[in-house]
Amino acid sequence: MSRLVYVALLMLSLIWGGSFYFIKMLLHDFGPWTIVFLRSSCGLAVVVLIMLVFKKPFGWRTIPWIPMVIMALINTAIPWSIIGFSETRLSSSMASILNATTPIWTVVIGILFFRQVSNRNQWLGLAIATIGMIVLLGITPGSVTSVDLLGFVCMLSAACCYGFGSQLSKRLLSKYSMYQITFGTLLTSSVSSAIIAFTMEPISFSHLVAPNNLPMIVGLGVFGSGFAYILYYFIVQKGSPEFASMVTYLVPSTALIWGYALLNEKIEWNMIIGLLIVLAGVFLASKKIRPQQEAHSLKIR
Repeated sequence: MSRLVYVALLMLSLIWGGSFYFIKMLLHDFGPWTIVFLRSSCGLAVVVLIMLVFKKPFGWRTIPWIPMVIMALINTAIPWSIIGFSETRLSSSMASILNATTPIWTVVIGILFFRQVSNRNQWLGLAIATIGMIVLLGITPGSVTSVDLLGFVCMLSAACCYGFGSQLSKRLLSKYSMYQITFGTLLTSSVSSAIIAFTMEPISFSHLVAPNNLPMIVGLGVFGSGFAYILYYFIVQKGSPEFASMVTYLVPSTALIWGYALLNEKIEWNMIIGLLIVLAGVFLASKKIRPQQEAHSLKIR
């Protein structure tokens, strides 16, 4: 796997590190589907501008729109709305923790539904990264058992959607550029969320232009949806759905970095140690086992 894919993963984690905070703040004035619409439409505008500037083909007639719509709903609109609802019942940090189960769902779904072959490095890396996240966030049994049950189930459902969506995007849309996939994804998400948002969640113009909300909308839409999804589909295409999903392990880490840089929050030793363990797990999970080792593991089975 090229170093550029690792760089893209780190950049994506930095962008998405603030997403859960942005969603939590926007929920004061907007409903979950309205937030999906705002981030999708802002992200779509950015992607269209980038494609026009760099003269990237849109492929209106060549894109298989039915698979695109199915993948986009599963990978963006539905999980984004579920996350918004979940954060009305959970803290943003707990939401990011539960979202970090995405790599496990991606591997399991790949094995059960897409005949994906996993290896011991992948599972060991997932286990190490999970331990690192527990150390980094200082998770205790009490912090887990006190979580709202409905919010907990919804966040796991969103992570499961991401697992399905990443597998579908790799298989259904592998012939198209990351720009075309991002364009189709955000277009579908914008239209579907607009229909529900304008029907069920009235939007106040004063809230849209409020000084507190504008930076959140720009951060979540322009960066968290536009630039971020170009990076995400680049990682899926050049790496794998499983490796792309590993970004959810890094997001809590980068959220702590943003907290330190912008909010002067303290970084403790357990955070640094946890981050190093997470990075080691991500690196191990992305390594391919040698053909001899793979043949040996098959014999053991």
